[in-house]
Amino acid sequence: MLSVLDAFRDIAGQGAKFQDRAPWWGGDLQTLRNVVMRRSRGLPGRSSTLEFPMNDGSGDRLGATLHEPDVPPKDSPLVVLIHGLTGCEDSDYMRESARFHLARGRAVLRLNLRGAGPAGHLASNYYHAGCAADIQGVLEGLYAPHTQHGLFLVGYSLGGNVLLNWLGRGDKQLPVVGAATVSAPIEPWQACQRMMEPRNALYHHFLIQRMKRDVLSFLGLSPSERQTIEGTRNIFEFDDHWVAPRNGFDDAMDYYTRTAGAQFVPTIAVPTLMIHARNDPWIPAEPYLVLKEHDLPQVEILLSNSGGHLGFHARGAHETWHDRTIDRYIWTLTGRDASAEQ
Repeated sequence: MLSVLDAFRDIAGQGAKFQDRAPWWGGDLQTLRNVVMRRSRGLPGRSSTLEFPMNDGSGDRLGATLHEPDVPPKDSPLVVLIHGLTGCEDSDYMRESARFHLARGRAVLRLNLRGAGPAGHLASNYYHAGCAADIQGVLEGLYAPHTQHGLFLVGYSLGGNVLLNWLGRGDKQLPVVGAATVSAPIEPWQACQRMMEPRNALYHHFLIQRMKRDVLSFLGLSPSERQTIEGTRNIFEFDDHWVAPRNGFDDAMDYYTRTAGAQFVPTIAVPTLMIHARNDPWIPAEPYLVLKEHDLPQVEILLSNSGGHLGFHARGAHETWHDRTIDRYIWTLTGRDASAEQ
């Protein structure tokens, strides 16, 4: 009898091979398409705003938007989307993935991590690469009608690393049927080094400025914290001087080591799909190649030659390759081809 992962490999077949859509050839153009082709279309179905109190005594809450399709889903899991660094529920990839799953009759939750996006005012602190407890708090706060058919979790970029932290340590009593990550920096120190390479100077400048902007928007920062953040020159200094001490880590290296998602992958007990591109200009592929040498009974790693960072804009399709591949994976896990019923 085929295992879930064997069945997925059989279904994916040649479909697992990604080909760039013209004119977005190569990792950089695949990555930049998300910026230059940004869309602002509304999402279908019914939506409502939810808040999730954190149980760490901070008084912080996480905000999210729940979308339900016009036609009630038939035994489909709730898809929970977790954004990446400097992102939020309104990031283009979050909205387009929500649109994709809603079109297939699945309810979707677009989650803002602590302090992010339109829910930033609900928190006094900011998310980081290992904030798995926040994911636990959100999942525990969902109402039974939302989880009656299970949960499928999707983490993008840094949100993918956060998700792996939770999957390796989270509460197995929750009805999670599966998970997926896209372009996750599973070894944060290696990702930091890659981002600070000369060829990524423009990316790095853009990212560090957005990181400073987001954090400096907090009203609760002390004058010394503001001065520290404003004075950081690169991502390593930002993590070393502010993120690490703010969240109980000794320094940046301690933070990177303890939050690296790769270390949790061998212990994951939930069927999990990890998607990454070899030509991602931000996140190196080497940690994925190392993981592929391990026996991972519940984890499938798809490492395409191209796709960039959160790109995967494929030839012959308007919807992203990672969304379509995750759809196949959900179908494999649930035994229901949602797209065939549209």
